[in-house]
Amino acid sequence: MALLRAYRRFVVVAWHFLPLLLAYARDRRRFLLFGRPRPVDPETHRRRAEVLLESLLTLGPTFIKLGQLLSTRPDVLPPAYIDVLSALQDEVPPAEWSAAKEVLEDELGPVGQRFDEFDTDAISGASLGQVYRASIDGRDVAVKIRRPNIEDLVEADLLVIRWSMPILMYFVDESRAFSLENLADEFAKTIREEMDYEREATMLTEIRANFADDDRFLIPEVVDSHSGPRVLTMEYAGGTKINDVETLDEKGIDRGRIAENLQRSYLQMIIDDGVFHADPHPGNLAVTDEGRIVFYDFGMSGRVDEFVQEKIVEFYIAVANQDIDAILDALIEIGTLSPEADRAVMAEVMELAIADARGEDIEQYRVQQIVGQIEDSIYEFPFRLPANLALVLRVATVVEGVCVTLDPDFDFIATATDYLTEQGYREESIRRILEESGQQFQRSAEALVQIPPKVDRTLGRIDRDDFYVRVDVEDSQGNFDKLAKRLIYGLLLTMGLFSMGVLYALEAPEASVVAAVFSAVLTVLLYRSFRKPRSIRAKPQFTRQNLRQRREEE
Repeated sequence: MALLRAYRRFVVVAWHFLPLLLAYARDRRRFLLFGRPRPVDPETHRRRAEVLLESLLTLGPTFIKLGQLLSTRPDVLPPAYIDVLSALQDEVPPAEWSAAKEVLEDELGPVGQRFDEFDTDAISGASLGQVYRASIDGRDVAVKIRRPNIEDLVEADLLVIRWSMPILMYFVDESRAFSLENLADEFAKTIREEMDYEREATMLTEIRANFADDDRFLIPEVVDSHSGPRVLTMEYAGGTKINDVETLDEKGIDRGRIAENLQRSYLQMIIDDGVFHADPHPGNLAVTDEGRIVFYDFGMSGRVDEFVQEKIVEFYIAVANQDIDAILDALIEIGTLSPEADRAVMAEVMELAIADARGEDIEQYRVQQIVGQIEDSIYEFPFRLPANLALVLRVATVVEGVCVTLDPDFDFIATATDYLTEQGYREESIRRILEESGQQFQRSAEALVQIPPKVDRTLGRIDRDDFYVRVDVEDSQGNFDKLAKRLIYGLLLTMGLFSMGVLYALEAPEASVVAAVFSAVLTVLLYRSFRKPRSIRAKPQFTRQNLRQRREEE
């Protein structure tokens, strides 16, 4: 039965995505089976992204979640798709109460016995669950119930996605294929975790404990006695939606302070605690009348290991100091930038990103724009993002957007710099640099002492004619093979043309025709060796001129 449902879903999904797949195939080969690649302008990318968005919404919960995950993966999709899919909200009409009641009672028992009151009108609906308001022993609570029969639908859709992978591989290049294959496994793990309300309760409790002594934030308490794998009951915490700036102003709440507190909370979660709320869109954030920030929905939560935390700190410090080399070093070490990427070109991208992101005041610049430029480079220089780092990147941009909504003059870098300074990270960084500089100086001094004897030995070997130089040339792109092929084609073509002329002069028309055909084939092969996209004359993908041209086109 499950397989039959998966087969039916596969047909539906294929019907929705086939036009896009054919368009992508024609981008690689204009006539599907042959032909040169065709250029795709930003407007076409955006139009296709909107078609993809509509298809994801039509296909339901699993694909809505897939779209949300794709919006965090600039190593898989071009920037235009990231922009469009970033607006994808996980809001769908709630299921009928009768169906949700079955799930609730199957998990906890009769509603009337377990709750004093229960409002059967859902206060919010999402693709995987819906939330109701109730009361227990006079205490207001929010009850999150997994959407009825969602498990079967998700498992069928995951099968469809896995079956679709070999087909998708044909429509993408090698680098994207690697990312897509890993993305399928990551998505299956993520959506199953989000359906597990026991895991969400654990993450919520851990994050709440990390902010237990901070009255700037309110994180609901889990009611363990009324929670399970499919039902999560927690303290009800009301408030004004964080992007409702008019209401916040009416209540006299300092929006600038709220923005700073929000930013600091995520810096603490990511850099210090290692566990973070990963879905900070305005629907999941509110502000109480006392100015406390309320966090909702911990289904999307992530963890950051110590190594990634350290590199994120280094990245923030490098951005604050406008140290381009340190930015690139952090990105390479964390795995987001290929070590084989042209460092000079990437340094130029970083310089332009920071210059473009500056405001009227030279010290004011937006990290969201910096990250946007980095995302562009991630897609152009093919490599993949570690899963949790993709979530961190997404969180950084969404939080910065919320903060700017609250306070148009909000300075992300200044807040991050103050936080790093207060926590001692900048001092530690300076101390580490001084230690490394001291070690480098010591090594340099030792090298200077060792140089004269080495030079003397080398000169002695040269004097005795006992000096050899060995040179190894790396050719990862196969450029020497290409040159050799072109040379051989050229020699054979010359021989073929010469033979054709000689045979024609000797009045051997049949043999001269054979030589002509041979020469024509060699001419085509030689021409194609120069016309392949990945030729020796490949140009860098980022220059000041083409970056400016891309912005004008967009």
